[in-house]
Amino acid sequence: MKALLCYPHYPDTFWSFRHALGFIGKKASLPPMGLLTVAAMLPGEWQLRLLDENVTQITDEDILWADYVFISAMTIQKATARKIINRCRQLGRKVVAGGPLFTANQAEFQDVDHLVLNEAEITLPPFLKDLAQGRAKPVYQSTQWADISGTPIPAWNRVNIHNYAALCVQFSRGCPFDCDFCDITVLYGRSPRTKPVQRVLAELDALYHRGWRGTVFFVDDNFIGNKKLIKTELLPSLITWMRKRHRPFTFLTQASINLAEDDELVALMVEAGFDTVFVGIETPDVESLLECGKLHNTRSDLLGNVKKLQSAGLLVQAGFIVGFDSDKNDIFARISRFINESGIVTSMVGLLNAPPGTKLYKRLAAENRLLKGISGDNTDLTMNFLPKMDMRTLLEGYKKIIQDIYNPEAYYKRVRLALSDFKTSFRPVRFISKKNLRGLVMSFYKLGLAPGVRRHFWKLMIWTLLRKPRSFPQAITLAIYGLHFSRHFEHVFDS
Repeated sequence: MKALLCYPHYPDTFWSFRHALGFIGKKASLPPMGLLTVAAMLPGEWQLRLLDENVTQITDEDILWADYVFISAMTIQKATARKIINRCRQLGRKVVAGGPLFTANQAEFQDVDHLVLNEAEITLPPFLKDLAQGRAKPVYQSTQWADISGTPIPAWNRVNIHNYAALCVQFSRGCPFDCDFCDITVLYGRSPRTKPVQRVLAELDALYHRGWRGTVFFVDDNFIGNKKLIKTELLPSLITWMRKRHRPFTFLTQASINLAEDDELVALMVEAGFDTVFVGIETPDVESLLECGKLHNTRSDLLGNVKKLQSAGLLVQAGFIVGFDSDKNDIFARISRFINESGIVTSMVGLLNAPPGTKLYKRLAAENRLLKGISGDNTDLTMNFLPKMDMRTLLEGYKKIIQDIYNPEAYYKRVRLALSDFKTSFRPVRFISKKNLRGLVMSFYKLGLAPGVRRHFWKLMIWTLLRKPRSFPQAITLAIYGLHFSRHFEHVFDS
C-alpha cells in the first residue's frame, strides 16, 4: 500500500507567524504532529510519504503515486483541505480524512471515501483492519476517550524538522474546565489523560537525537490539568533530563491562569526550562466570565496573576474575546487598558464564535441565532451567530482594540513593560546559531529602518542593552512578532 499523508496549507492568521518566519529562515511555525503520529501508527510494510503544504507544494504526481491520500486538518484549514480532496477526486484517488476539522464538520465531507474521526488511537486500528480485508466503511467514530499511554512517538523522520520554528510533544489531553465556547472538552473530554513520564522523555530524546536545539511546545490543552502529577513526576524528571543534556530546549505551553496561584509549580516549570505560557483570560468583565462558565477566572486577580507569572520567569501570552451577550459598550476600552497595563505583548483578541458541539453552539441554536459555518479564525472579522450587541458597534469596537494595542508606540511600550517584569533565568549561551544571527541582522534592517517603527525599535534595543541585557533575545523576538501582528491585521482590515 502506498499512502500519501497531506497537511493542508495554513492561512495567514494571528498564530501562523507567517510574516516573522523569514527572519529566522523557517517555513512554518509548527509541524503536523497529529499526522506524524498517524504515520507512526500505519503498517510498517506500507510505503509512506508525508507532505506539509506549508513547507512544499503537493503535486498531481504526488497524489497519483498513492493508493490512498490521508488528510488531517483543523477547522481553519477547511478551504485548503477541500482543495486537496477535490484534486484527489479528479485524479481518481481515495481519501482518508481525520482530525478536528472532519470530526466537528462530518456532514460537510460526505464525499470523502473514509472518515476516521475522533481520536486515531481508537478509530484508526479498526479502519486499517477492515481496509486489509477489503471492507472498509465510510465512517469510523467513537464516543470513548483513548488511552494515550501507548500512543507512538511521532514519525519525525518523515519531515525535515529544521523547516519549523518549534517542535511539539504532548503529555496530556483534555481540560478540567468547561468554558461554553471551547470545543476542547467536546473533542478530548474534561478528565485529563496523561502519558507515562518516561514516554514523554522518550519523545524529547527523539527530538534531541535528531539534532533539534530550540523551542519545544507542550501542546497540552491545559498543561496543569493534573497538577499533582505534573509537580511530583513530570517536572522533576524533566529538570533532571534537561540538566544531563545541558538544557538543549526551551519550553512553552498552555495553562489556565490559576497556575499563578501555585508558587511551587511555577518555580518547577521555570527550572525545567519553560519560559512562555499562553493563558485564556478572555475578558476582565465578571458578568461575561460567568456567562461563558469560566468561573475560575472570576476568583483570580487577573492582572496581578499576569504580573506574578512574568516576574517568576514565564512570559505570558493571552487570549481575549469580545462578543459575549453580557458585553457593554465599555468592554473595548477595558480590554485595551488591561492588555496595555499588564504587559501581555502577544495578545490574541478575537470575536466570539460558537464551535459545533459546544454548550454555546447548542444554546444559540435553541435561540435561533446561528449563522453560517465557523471559519476557525477568531480574528477575521466573522462570527457564526447573531450577537446581542449591534454588529457594527461590535466590529468597530474590535478594530479599536487592535489599533490601541498594536500601534507601534503601544506595542513597544508593552514590550518594555513585559521585560521589566520578566525574570530571565541565567543560562549560559554556548554559541550563536545561524538562525539567531539571521534574525538579528534582518530585524536591524527591516525594523531598524522602517518608517513609523524604527524610532520605537531602536529605543527598545538601547533600553534592553542598558537595563535588561539578558533579555535581549526576547526583545528581538517580540519586535519581530510585532511586525507579523501589524501585517496580519492590516490584511484582515483591508480585505
